[in-house]
Amino acid sequence: MSFDSVFTGDSRPGCRAGLWPVLSLCLFLLLSGCSGAKEAKGGKGEKGGKAKSAPVPVSVATSMRKDMPVTVEAIGTVEPFASVGIKSQVAGVLEKVNFHEGDPVKAGDLLFAIDPRPFAARLDQARATLAKDQAALDNARKQAERYGPAAEKGYVSEEQSDQAQTSVATLAALVQADQAALASARLDLDNCTIRAPISGATGELLVTEGNLVKASDDQPLVTINQIVPVKVSFTLPEQTLPELKKHLTGGELAIWAIPPGDGAQPQSGRFAFLDNMIDQSTGTIRLKATFANPDRGFWPGQFVKVSLRLTTRRAATVVPAPAVQTSQTGAYVYVVKPDQSVEERPVIAAFSFGGESVIDSGLAVGETVVTDGQLRLKPGALVKALPAGAKAEKGGASK
Repeated sequence: MSFDSVFTGDSRPGCRAGLWPVLSLCLFLLLSGCSGAKEAKGGKGEKGGKAKSAPVPVSVATSMRKDMPVTVEAIGTVEPFASVGIKSQVAGVLEKVNFHEGDPVKAGDLLFAIDPRPFAARLDQARATLAKDQAALDNARKQAERYGPAAEKGYVSEEQSDQAQTSVATLAALVQADQAALASARLDLDNCTIRAPISGATGELLVTEGNLVKASDDQPLVTINQIVPVKVSFTLPEQTLPELKKHLTGGELAIWAIPPGDGAQPQSGRFAFLDNMIDQSTGTIRLKATFANPDRGFWPGQFVKVSLRLTTRRAATVVPAPAVQTSQTGAYVYVVKPDQSVEERPVIAAFSFGGESVIDSGLAVGETVVTDGQLRLKPGALVKALPAGAKAEKGGASK
């Protein structure tokens, strides 16, 4: 067969038989080249698939057994231990204010002085009236002493003797009224000087010197708040009442409060008051505690965080609070297994306190849990524990 017969399309049977071996050889070479390329490409991909991903750096901690306090927390309001609005008991011109707004005062310190002259004059008048009526009483008693024996001897009538006795009784009652008026005048004069009834801090001064003040006016001259010690008022849900009453009967409850501000330290107080009625509008019950407040860290009107310890959970399984994560199905933790892979473990967390969580079930003591870096994890992922104090990188999608 010639080459002309191949390329000229000769349709003779001999020519077609000679063409098939050539075409078969070309097809074989073509398929071999494609297969080699795919094999080379597939081999590279398989090698890459078998390579393991790098471990995820995370912070870890070991669950431990620990006694944990059972506490309830609330936001409370600081109240003065005592608050007194200073009012005048007499009407007069305010002569002297003996303090500045905001000054601390002690019980008995002079605060205000009212013009005493009108009250001194009334006191002198009351003394004079008493002296006059006392003299009349003394004279009436002498007359009654003379009329008594004379009536017995018939020198005077019985009616005159009775009149003398009546005059004595009348003047004696008048003298008592004069004594009461004298005491009232003396009290009014004393009330011209107003002293602090309690120790505390003064508030805004609402009346200045030279003004006329009224007796028992609706507006106080100044308000004194006792802030050493103070009270903290807070509310708890009514559902906590049975547990609260149960532990109240067992003894005094420990309570702490933390004022706002960086570096503020909790102060311990003493449980003082449980209201006798639940507020139906809010479903809460009011409680109060007293705090010594020696450094005046608490101030009336301030909001503070209150922690009330009811009891202590003995030998509880405890992990750092950041280890407990929450999903749509509930709480869980990532547990690090011996091969450094992680397992997602559902748990039941009872409560948290002081940055630690109590685990009721789902975790044993001594197991290692992830405390930071959970966002980059999934079940089965390899992890690498970071040194203590190091922070895991933030990244990845949350579960």
